Amino acid sequence: MNEHIQFTNENGKHDAHDVVVYALSTCGFCKRGLAFLRSHSVKFRYVYVDLLDYDAKQELKESLSKKYNERIAYPYLVVDDVKTCVGFTEERWKELLSL
Repeated sequence: MNEHIQFTNENGKHDAHDVVVYALSTCGFCKRGLAFLRSHSVKFRYVYVDLLDYDAKQELKESLSKKYNERIAYPYLVVDDVKTCVGFTEERWKELLSL
């Protein structure tokens, strides 16, 4: 899905899960979610959806919505290509990431 999208990789010692975050560059909740992952040394990758061109953004939103049957809002966390969480809720992220 969306193989052409350029993700930014962040290294961390917690790498038990494949963690992907779809975020907005201007979103405070997104910034807190990314900071949370960094502070817990979680290995993850992310993309700022608002910085993608219009067509790529639309294709990404469509494919996420279709694949996970979940509304699109940010941050959008995907764990192991199976579990999702819309928005940043620290306790829910801890649960999904086994922290």
